[in-house]
Amino acid sequence: MNKRILIVDDNKTLVKLISKKLEAALDFQVDVAYSLAEAKLFLKMYDYFITLLDINLPDAPNGEIVDYAISKENRVIVLSGNIDKTFRESMLKKNIIDYVNKGGVDDINYIIQTIERLERNKNHTVLVVDDSMVFRKQMQALLQNMFFKVITVAHGEEALNYLKLHQEITLVLTDYNMPVMDGLELTYEIRKEQSKNDLAILAVSSNKDNEVNAIFLKAGANDFITKPFSKEEFSCRVNNTIEALENIQLITNHANRDYLTGLYNRRYFFEAMEKYEADIAETQENYAVAMIDIDHFKKINDKYGHDIGDKVITALSDILRTSTGHNDLVARFGGEEFCVVIKNISRDTALNIFERIRLEVEKYSYQLENEEFIKFTISIGVVLHEEDESLEETINNSDLMLYKAKNGGRNMVVSE
Repeated sequence: MNKRILIVDDNKTLVKLISKKLEAALDFQVDVAYSLAEAKLFLKMYDYFITLLDINLPDAPNGEIVDYAISKENRVIVLSGNIDKTFRESMLKKNIIDYVNKGGVDDINYIIQTIERLERNKNHTVLVVDDSMVFRKQMQALLQNMFFKVITVAHGEEALNYLKLHQEITLVLTDYNMPVMDGLELTYEIRKEQSKNDLAILAVSSNKDNEVNAIFLKAGANDFITKPFSKEEFSCRVNNTIEALENIQLITNHANRDYLTGLYNRRYFFEAMEKYEADIAETQENYAVAMIDIDHFKKINDKYGHDIGDKVITALSDILRTSTGHNDLVARFGGEEFCVVIKNISRDTALNIFERIRLEVEKYSYQLENEEFIKFTISIGVVLHEEDESLEETINNSDLMLYKAKNGGRNMVVSE
């Protein structure tokens, strides 16, 4: 990603202030130009994440810098002291991200927040659902200018197929009136599978009936926007929706994740397994449960300290995470103890997986600053869940197998 920002403004005092604050708050290199001619040289030398452009320069008094930067495929935020409404609207019709007044510190803070938001937007994929090609392209252009990855489809049924294939989609922008499946039906269908905490929905409609807004919100939409909309309203609603989703997921992660490793914690493990067992109640899908423990972990802590002990725990967590499928469940139960559930598996295949994990840990070594290497091993107890057993009984049996592995010499996989 381009980690440079270009500021173009002939007010040298203001530019120095903005530049200083941006560099202090953001991990970006800031370049400064005081004229269109200087800006052209910078734009020729570097690719920029964002350009902050004044519209009244000595050699470009009528906003020519904006048109030039856009023509070179740069993303633009306009900086201006001009508060004339008509002029402002004319600027917003151009392919710019935002129009910001040069009023003071609060405006600089707003610019910083906007850049931070744009940088995070690169992590999100938006699905646009609208039967009008004109509106699809309009929304696609606006979203791409805000650094979102964008997928567009023409109706709800097509959208559902894309959602199954693209797990990375975090926001759906859906029109109301569409053939095959309208936006309201699509909202109901999405909410059968994904909650507001998992996927955001922003409904879009030219319908002026407030009751439609309410029906969409009751059906599970996060927000509603009426056509025709201004660029600023669209950007604000999309960004606010994504921001709210991120905040919810951050809080959820704090509640569900282990603080050290990022793996699921014990509480979430049992919640997820309760749901999983309900889902497989009819199919009686087999799953394997493994209890895993780091051998002689106390000796590592005593010899090297708890910080190095934490590094060992984190290293094992990474191995467990990368050695299992995305549908499997890996949790840290506490200390050096982990529980792993491999779903839809036979006993022999599960044993092979855990033997590979044991070997990978045995081969792994953690390098200290003094170039000394720490090696460690793990013991694993594995049980295939029986139909007439509860989850707690299966975990207890796995614990018993782990105990046998410890007593049998450690660094081994033991199963029934």
